[in-house]
Amino acid sequence: MLVDVLIVILVLMLIGSFPAWPYSRGWGYYPTGGIGLILAIVVVLLLLHVF
Repeated sequence: MLVDVLIVILVLMLIGSFPAWPYSRGWGYYPTGGIGLILAIVVVLLLLHVF
């Protein structure tokens, strides 16, 4: 249950970090890449039945 909530929160953070506004275009894809990396690690851990 807690893992499902964690994945949903990470997906929402990933969507929210896309550089869509003019002030955030200078950030590049660093926020998205970092959150995507965390999401990928969580998915791999789920597939390995660590949680």
